[in-house]
Amino acid sequence: MIADLKPYPAMKDSGVPWLGDVPEHWEVRRAKFLMREVDERSTTGEEELMSVSHKTGVTSRRQKSVTMFLAESNVGHKVCRPGDVVVNTMWAWMAALGVSKQTGIVSPSYGVYRLRRPDQFLQSFLDELLRIPMYRSEYVIRSTGITGSRLRLYPDAFLRIPMLRPEIAEQSGIIRFLDHADRRIRRYVRAKQKLIKLLEEQKQAIIHRAVTRGLGPNVRLKRSGVAWLGDVPEHWQIAELVRLTTRIGDGLHGTPEYVDESEYHFINGNNLSGGAIRITPSTRCVSEVEFERYNIALDDSTVLMSINGTIGNVAFYRGESLVLGKSAAYIKCSKSLARSFLFFFLQSSSAREFFQLELTGTTIFNLSLASIRNLLVALPPLTEQIEISCFLDNKMTEFDDLINRAQREISLLRQYRIRLIADVVTGKLDVREAAARLPEEVEGPEPLGEADALSDVEEDTADDLDEAPEEAEA
Repeated sequence: MIADLKPYPAMKDSGVPWLGDVPEHWEVRRAKFLMREVDERSTTGEEELMSVSHKTGVTSRRQKSVTMFLAESNVGHKVCRPGDVVVNTMWAWMAALGVSKQTGIVSPSYGVYRLRRPDQFLQSFLDELLRIPMYRSEYVIRSTGITGSRLRLYPDAFLRIPMLRPEIAEQSGIIRFLDHADRRIRRYVRAKQKLIKLLEEQKQAIIHRAVTRGLGPNVRLKRSGVAWLGDVPEHWQIAELVRLTTRIGDGLHGTPEYVDESEYHFINGNNLSGGAIRITPSTRCVSEVEFERYNIALDDSTVLMSINGTIGNVAFYRGESLVLGKSAAYIKCSKSLARSFLFFFLQSSSAREFFQLELTGTTIFNLSLASIRNLLVALPPLTEQIEISCFLDNKMTEFDDLINRAQREISLLRQYRIRLIADVVTGKLDVREAAARLPEEVEGPEPLGEADALSDVEEDTADDLDEAPEEAEA
């Protein structure tokens, strides 16, 4: 059905370069002729508090995991009503805006805009239109500020933006078509996500069996005497990790002096992923002086592990120039322990169960160095450690290839969805006949939580934020 879509038979120049040609019968008018700014304030602060996100639009804040602080009183917050467009003024450049489906209150610094004639737009059509990539680009151009993260889209600039408006009946057909396509895309994405979850579980099971039972199918077992470790091969030893290492420690308890750019990075636990140290746009750099001051002598016997926030992410140290932060521990293996074997053992269900027993903290978890030192390891002879590690390397590569393929398919489908919405709501594709042929479906659109949102944007979320994006745990 989608493959058969064609352009509208009659098009016209919209007069707006970034919109290009639009259907001849569609109206193109600046937002100020279709809506106006409203500044209705709450006198009680008891209305539903709303969140405004570039991923999910305008939604109830209690439905989301927003960790930013709440004001002591919501009296004086702006009131939004069904059909109102709410714009997070400071994060509009990320398309942090949308159409409210209910009465609620938002930050006093947000912009609230009400249609002059409610019968000119369907809420769902207007919400889709305002959040497509070309409109987001226009918000960036029309925002003012010193730096990218401080841009603000003020009312006069927003109200000058051109708006596309087909007739209500056509808007209804467009939304009907997009809901139909959206359901199918989401189901496919969920199927791929379930596949990825199953593959991850299989990876975990293979790792656990190999590092606690070995590779032989008929190996004789003995009781380890440890509930979370279970039975182990008869010829394996049980030893505390501290006895198999030359040093276990963590990074800097403090903040180094940062610089804008250098070859030296400040690495925390959230930089450890998939066996490697990941440098992200938010990773800070330090000067050579700070590197020399705080550098720890790590080598090719070292495994790194996150011990704050997300616990148990592991990575090999491969000679990177870094200053280690306190949320990452380093473990230097002795000659009796292959670091590749330790790398996999730390990911086993047994090790993770031990870590869960040892965690401290309520909202942000911590694992102490003492707990790491006390971890009991099921230790085969060194040659068997290497054999197990090689087996797992090959197996994990096979699984990772399958997982990466599924993730690429999800990413391509997300990109396709974004492009399809943009082409349909801007009149590049004619869906009138396709929408008319669709069967009646009892189910409505399948909303996803923010973690499952089909947005392809990966920046920090702009959920109900006035000053800065919520930062990930270090």
